[in-house]
Amino acid sequence: MAKGKQLSKKQLAVIEDMLSGELDEQAILDKHKVRRNIYNKWLADENFGRQLAERIAWLNRQSEIIIARYAPLAASKLVQLTESENQETSRKACLDILSLPKLAAKRTSDPGGPETIDAQPAEQLSEQTVSKLLAALAESKAK
Repeated sequence: MAKGKQLSKKQLAVIEDMLSGELDEQAILDKHKVRRNIYNKWLADENFGRQLAERIAWLNRQSEIIIARYAPLAASKLVQLTESENQETSRKACLDILSLPKLAAKRTSDPGGPETIDAQPAEQLSEQTVSKLLAALAESKAK
């Protein structure tokens, strides 16, 4: 933990419950018998705030790892959906595929945080897939 006094077991337990997502804020305070005014003082405390921010950052990193792990599978499924017989499903998959490079670039250049995921060059799409993408886009513009 960073500089400063240690947090109490009760404070750490409240943080743990806050980040578990199982209970709402008031239920957590009730569970640990913490009055609202005490909790508000904790929130204003630098040590409590730092510990909470560190735990949130850790959870965000864990989320990024999970997303990175499943991104290739999701992209593959989107490509498969471009061949759907349902034109709307195919069209939406095409639009999602086209937005993927923008999303990756946005994640790597997020000014609010550290660079997280490197933008990778787009995989070459087959001529058939490109044709379907363009046809779907043309059709959606015609509507």
